[in-house]
Amino acid sequence: MMMNSCNGQIRPATQANRFYTGNPQELSQEVDSFLALHKNMPIYDSVRAIIVPHAGYYFSGNVAASAYMSIPNDKPFKRIFLLGPSHHEWLDGASVNTEADYYATPLGNVKVDVETAQKLTDSNSVFSYYPKAHDREHCLEVQLPFLQRRLGNVPPIVPIIISTNDFGKLKQIAEVLKPYFNEENLFIISSDFSHYPSYEDAYEVDALTGKAIETGKVDEFIATLEKNAVSGKRNLATSACGELAIATLMLMMDTNCEVIHLMYQNSGDIDHHDHSRVVGYHAFAVVRTSGKAFSLSSDEKRMLKNIAYESIKDSLEGKGISRPSHLTDNLLAKCGAFVSLHKQNRLRGCIGHFGEDVPLHEIVAEMARAAAFEDPRFVPVSHEELDDIDIEISVLTPMRRIQSLDEFEMHRHGIYIRKGHRSGTFLPQVADEVNWTKEEFVSHCAQDKAGIGWDGWRDAELYVYEAIVF
Repeated sequence: MMMNSCNGQIRPATQANRFYTGNPQELSQEVDSFLALHKNMPIYDSVRAIIVPHAGYYFSGNVAASAYMSIPNDKPFKRIFLLGPSHHEWLDGASVNTEADYYATPLGNVKVDVETAQKLTDSNSVFSYYPKAHDREHCLEVQLPFLQRRLGNVPPIVPIIISTNDFGKLKQIAEVLKPYFNEENLFIISSDFSHYPSYEDAYEVDALTGKAIETGKVDEFIATLEKNAVSGKRNLATSACGELAIATLMLMMDTNCEVIHLMYQNSGDIDHHDHSRVVGYHAFAVVRTSGKAFSLSSDEKRMLKNIAYESIKDSLEGKGISRPSHLTDNLLAKCGAFVSLHKQNRLRGCIGHFGEDVPLHEIVAEMARAAAFEDPRFVPVSHEELDDIDIEISVLTPMRRIQSLDEFEMHRHGIYIRKGHRSGTFLPQVADEVNWTKEEFVSHCAQDKAGIGWDGWRDAELYVYEAIVF
C-alpha cells in the first residue's frame, strides 16, 4: 500500500523492525559497523553489478557489506536497478514499480526513476506493474539502507521483481535491460542461497553454486542448481532463491565481464547453536574488464619512478603530494601498486595497495611516501640517504579467484590470501628471492603475512594477480 505525500507516492518501509531496526540512529550504526569490517577490501571502479543477500541484517549483514564496499562511493551512477525474486506473488514475468515516486527507509526516502520504470513496462509485455509483488516484498527494501550509508546520495532506483518458469521470458527481460547494463548504471541482484540444509551440506552446495556463478555462464549456473536439487541433501528447498534475477544478470553479461567472489557465510556461522537448518549467503561483484592486457611504455615507467622519488623528496621538505602534468591514460588508470625501496640491495621499505579505486600516479606517490616513512619495520628514510635509495614499483593487474594451486604459477603470479578478516600477499618477485616450492610459497604467505597458520590457506580464499615490475 502506498502513502501519499505532497511530493508524490511513497512506498513505506514495511520491513523496518523485521529484517532491520526501525531506529534511524541504530540502523546507521549497525550498517556502518558492517561496512567498516571490509574497509580494506578492493574497490572496483568498473563494477557493473553486485549479487548480495537479503536476509535479516543479523544473519547476512556482514556478507552484504562486503558487496557494498566493493562499490566506489564517489562514482556518479545515473540509476540503480534492483532485481530480486518474488516471495509472495506469482507473476510469470517481471513487475516494475511504476507507481511509487519514493521508497521509504528509516534513513529517509530514496527516489524511484519512474520514467525508466514506465519505459520498461511500455517496451515489452513481459514487464508489468503488479502492486502486491512489491507491497510486502523485502528483497529489494533491505538493500536501501546499505546504499544510503555507502553512497550518501543514492541515485534513482528501478525496482524489479522477477517470477516466471519461462526461460524465454527471462531472455526477453534480459534483452530489454541489457542496453542499461553499462558504466552509467549499477545493477543490484538480491539473492540468498541454500535454504535449510545442514551447516555442512550448505557449505558444499553453496560452493558448487558459487563456482558456477563465477564462470559467468548461465547454462552452467542452471545445470548446477538442477544437480543440487537432485543431490539428496536433506531439507534443501532451493540453492538460490534469486535464481531468476541472477540468471537475468548472466544473460546480460559478455566475455568482458568478470565475476569476483567476495565472501560467503551461512546462518550457522552467526547462530552457532543451530547447524541443522541454515541459509547460505554469497556476495559477488561483476566488473568490466578492458579485454586487453594492461601495459606501460618505457616513458610511463620513467614517469612513475620520478613521481615516487619526488613524493619522498617533497615529504622530506614538508611539501604535499603534487599532481604531475601531461598524464597519460595509463597513469590515470585505476589499479593497485606496491612501492619497494632498497638501499645497497637490502630492503628499506615496502608498502602497497590493492584495488581499483585510485589513479595509478596517485597510488604510486602515496605508496612511495608510505614505504619511506610508514613501514613499521624500518626507521623513516632521511634526506641524506635519499640518493642512495633504489625504487622498485610493482603495478598490479586485477585479482582473479582460483580454486586450486594448479592455477597458480610461481614467478608469474602473486598470491593474495583472505580468510575472515585476515589477509596477506606475496608479490610475484618474492619467488625469485627464495627457494620454495609452490606449496611452501603459499604456506609462508598464510603463516607470515595473513597470520592464519601454515595450512590456513587450504580453506581460505585464494587470488592470483600479475605485476609489472620495474
